[in-house]
Amino acid sequence: QVQLVESGGGLVQAGGSLRLSCGASGRTLNVMGWFRQVPGKEREFVAAINWNGSITKYADSVKGRFTISRDNAKNTMYLQMNSLKPEDTAIYYCAVTKGLVLTTTRDDYTYWGQGTQVTVSS
Repeated sequence: QVQLVESGGGLVQAGGSLRLSCGASGRTLNVMGWFRQVPGKEREFVAAINWNGSITKYADSVKGRFTISRDNAKNTMYLQMNSLKPEDTAIYYCAVTKGLVLTTTRDDYTYWGQGTQVTVSS
């Protein structure tokens, strides 16, 4: 069982930056990812990273603005979000798979954090 806790969300103006963190309860070398959800919509993929950070994947909507990274020594994953837009407003969730294959599919992720709110004002 892996427990995940997100932090770093908040209110920021359009064009600003935030860095989200996701701390894991134990060492995990599986694929990790970030998803986001707004009320009334499906939870959508944002970014994913493989076990050592050498492979990453992004949703087209965040490519070039967001950067995913991880520090396995600290059991922590990050999401650096720059040039934020009002449409980035959502609850952001971190998640971990049980495998080593990079995936963008929500159902492939087994463990989830409680989420952190990101609000971008125009």
